[in-house]
Amino acid sequence: MSGKKRNYDQSYLKYGFTDATENGKVIASSECFHQSSSAEVVEASFEIAHMIAEEKKPHNIGETLIKWCMLKAVTFVLGETSSKKIAKIPLSDSTIKTRTDELAKDIEIQVLEKIHASPFFAIQCDETTDVAQSSQLLVYVRFVGSSSIEEEMLFCRPLETTTKAEDVFKVVATYFDNNGIEWEKLVGVCTDGAPAMLGSRSGFIARMKQKSPNAVGCHCVIHREALASRTLSAAMKNKLAIIIQAVNFVKTSGVNTRLFAKLCKDMDSEHETLLFHTSVRWLSKGNMLARVYEMRDELQLFLEANRQQDLLLPFSSGGFQLALAYLADIFQALNSLNLLLQGKNTNRINDYDAIHGFVAKLGLWHRRVQKGNAASFPNLDTALDKKGIELEGELKTEVETHLHLLKQEFERYFPDLGDTELPEWKITRNPFRLNEDILSDDLQEEFLEMKCNSTAKDDFEAMPLTDIWEKYWHIYNSVGYNIVSNDHFLVIDGGKQKIVYSRSGTSKSGLQGLVYKCTT
Repeated sequence: MSGKKRNYDQSYLKYGFTDATENGKVIASSECFHQSSSAEVVEASFEIAHMIAEEKKPHNIGETLIKWCMLKAVTFVLGETSSKKIAKIPLSDSTIKTRTDELAKDIEIQVLEKIHASPFFAIQCDETTDVAQSSQLLVYVRFVGSSSIEEEMLFCRPLETTTKAEDVFKVVATYFDNNGIEWEKLVGVCTDGAPAMLGSRSGFIARMKQKSPNAVGCHCVIHREALASRTLSAAMKNKLAIIIQAVNFVKTSGVNTRLFAKLCKDMDSEHETLLFHTSVRWLSKGNMLARVYEMRDELQLFLEANRQQDLLLPFSSGGFQLALAYLADIFQALNSLNLLLQGKNTNRINDYDAIHGFVAKLGLWHRRVQKGNAASFPNLDTALDKKGIELEGELKTEVETHLHLLKQEFERYFPDLGDTELPEWKITRNPFRLNEDILSDDLQEEFLEMKCNSTAKDDFEAMPLTDIWEKYWHIYNSVGYNIVSNDHFLVIDGGKQKIVYSRSGTSKSGLQGLVYKCTT
């Protein structure tokens, strides 16, 4: 073995060596062979990784764009000295991935700690396919936090083979068991209503009830609303199909898209493009119809210029234009209802109030249309006034039929709307207007104590419903436990149904970092 001599060089000082010797040998400082990063540099790296994850940007954007932008800006504004400090912030691809994984793990630990501390919790499961055609299982959890009922994403896991009930259950059960989550605390499960989820014998909910017999299963309110909204009479379906064909004629060709945009620009139109309708995007139909109605004149001219007689003939018809106006109105109303049901920390009481109100409006609209009154539909009413005609004949029959079918479908998908008048719903909404005689004997005395609590009454008028019960269920344990543990609050009926990833090829740990909402 040949002996190689190590030579000392003055440049070694910058790596932590000293120029002192001991027994003829060069010695090094305690920081030799590495340059330790300051706490501020590490914190800055975590903050930037956090922002990259929240914006769902690729990990390498840190070193390829963000860092260079910071260096340029700091050099111009603060000088070279400050720029050298910024250069120490580690933003490499692997560093951002590691930081994102650490953030995700930390948040997961916090959520699990809160679930363990909560007396009960509910989950929402949704199986969806991402842009890489991979099936992903997303699970949200709602639990009793320190000061309110909280909702967080619990986990996102791929379903590597099939998406049957047993596959979904296996993923959930494995996660629960690995993290020590108690099945006995599970009080509600919300799903998208697929047969694999709702099957009475081998469905996902049936398997969950084997582990937690008291858990309540339900079909997501937003999903049910979307299914009911699809209802159309045969005549309206034909008209909608023609509208979609016209939009596709313009949008599926690059040349047509550019020519249509040029036509709209020459006509000083407010918009220059039409919108696609995609069945998996529940709001797209209403948005597409609204845009087509706004640009109906431009679209008609474009079809005429391109000699699309099959599409031009119906668009030139006055009855078709009126039907288009109605479709734009009714689907705008359905979109508004869907948006009302969305959002974090929704509960079944609010959702059912919104659905109940919409069903009542459908009945009102139907009665108005029977009398030839189109006041409920702004576009249709304006179009009729411009033409100087009444709502009658074939169009009136089609609108009546559609409204009747729509009301029937909503009542079919929401057969339990009448449950809102049951005592357990009334006491949850407002206990101060409830007579204690309708409650069970074991709750009546404690209920009267709460009903006579003036502070609680003041809080009830000022605080959100979920915060009220989270505050007082500890004080009035018997009444509060029955309220907070039921499915009015904890079952996640609305809110997030799909997460659309902005890119494919994301690693599992990177995906976990992206879908967790980092709040630390």
